[in-house]
Amino acid sequence: MTAIPNTLLEKIEDSKRIIADAISKYPNISVACSFGKDSMVVLALAREVKPDIPVFAVLTPMKPPETFNFKDSVERDWKLNLKVYMAQDEPIEGLWTTDPDQCCNIFKVEPTLKAIKGLDAWITGLRRTEGRTRTDYEAVEPCNGTMKINPILDWTETDIWRYTAIFNVPVNPAYREGYRSLGCSPCTMVVSDEETERAGRWQGTSKCGGECGIHTMHKKGNGGKNAPRSETWATTS
Repeated sequence: MTAIPNTLLEKIEDSKRIIADAISKYPNISVACSFGKDSMVVLALAREVKPDIPVFAVLTPMKPPETFNFKDSVERDWKLNLKVYMAQDEPIEGLWTTDPDQCCNIFKVEPTLKAIKGLDAWITGLRRTEGRTRTDYEAVEPCNGTMKINPILDWTETDIWRYTAIFNVPVNPAYREGYRSLGCSPCTMVVSDEETERAGRWQGTSKCGGECGIHTMHKKGNGGKNAPRSETWATTS
């Protein structure tokens, strides 16, 4: 059994090894970046292995302005090979409260299915300690016809902030308001250090602290609510 790395430097090397192995095995690969703290760390690690690695971002009209501005600055400064996916549906006021699953399906899951279509694999910033729904993921796992690579699963929240500080990784300015996990504006709240990071997501709904569906869609299959609607896409390079 492989020992779990303990120090930050060990975790960095282990994560880069996972990324390098994935790039070698799955040539048509891309990094998923939400421009939150975890995906920025994964993006930085992946760029150390392959500086021009393709990147995709799924953004929604409900993301805070800071995220869009931050995306623009990182794309410019890092010269990212970036493609952005957004659903073209107009937001339905309050849908995130009355039917948060459907809201996430329209604005996050469906664009992600479009983004990963045709890829051999995609790299994510999932971590086990983020919340109750992320404890059983594997470093490499199948997802809707592609392989999903999760190279920082065993990193802690402290590891993430240490890495950003030591290696000068840009940080979304929305974190200055006290957030620990960033999503869409209506569904993201500040939580205390005693709670899990994702406890501030979808508060007051059945999804509180859970998932938008991007990282659980492989458990639901390709049909039904997760079937993409081809007329609703906008992509930018």
